[in-house]
Amino acid sequence: MAALGARAAAGDAGGWYLNSATPEGLSDYLRALRQGLKESGYVEGENLAIEYRWAENQIDRLPALAADLVRRHVALIVAVTPPAALAAKAATTTIPIVFGMGDDPVKIGLVTSLARTGGNLTGINFFSSELGAKRMELLHETVPAAARVAMLVDPTFPLTESLVRDAETAARAMGLQVKILSASTSREINAAFANFVRDRPDVLYLGTSPFFITRRVQLTQLAARHAVPAIYSVRQYTEAGGLMSYGTSLTDAFRQMGVYTGRILKGVKPADLPVIQSTKFELVINAETARMLDLTVPATLLAIADEVIE
Repeated sequence: MAALGARAAAGDAGGWYLNSATPEGLSDYLRALRQGLKESGYVEGENLAIEYRWAENQIDRLPALAADLVRRHVALIVAVTPPAALAAKAATTTIPIVFGMGDDPVKIGLVTSLARTGGNLTGINFFSSELGAKRMELLHETVPAAARVAMLVDPTFPLTESLVRDAETAARAMGLQVKILSASTSREINAAFANFVRDRPDVLYLGTSPFFITRRVQLTQLAARHAVPAIYSVRQYTEAGGLMSYGTSLTDAFRQMGVYTGRILKGVKPADLPVIQSTKFELVINAETARMLDLTVPATLLAIADEVIE
């Protein structure tokens, strides 16, 4: 979860940022958030003060952290991921909340509708879980001879159940066997890959998880060490050496959250801002990693890729 709040102080806006993960590996997204704020006229250190709080991957800490923000009378909270947004919503009905998440905010009860949210919340939908089937299709198209898929998921991430369900449905339609592996710590990631020695998969499908993003170097290096073609949810994995990624441009999504945050700080009510549906999706392929795996990426995929890393 991420949450940012702002309060008036000495004529400037002040802010809070609360995240369920750790700061490691999330600098690109914070930079994008600040860019969106800047587009709205707010610059951290000039007319905006932000303090950061990290839950260190302990989701059960979020309600207390959200309650602390409310006690401090922040002017706004930005909450990323469903647990963050739900914790913020439970803590206040008056402080504006800008959320960002990968699931339908109506379905999980955050807002009454996307067009007219009602109450004190609005934000952006990343479509993380809805893209699971598409990633499985891209992986199968890249390695058509594959029969066994290892799917590594974070059991603590709220969207994992729906992600697994959609990915397994897509896999069965393509005649693929899926083995689910779970990891929510660095040690468990190592243990999951150790399974590859005993039960060699043909490909790896990495589930969506804020924690996994912070461990992307570890994950991509282990995939390389075991020479297993893998698909990931965002471009940061591919930039770290992963084979390919397909998903929402999170940097663009965080920038949009920053813009919404700035508009609300200027007086716009959350109820008057419809939930943004992400429209920028990226297919990124690492050609160097493909060569290392002795894998020929189909020309059809290379032609539609948003970026091919050489």
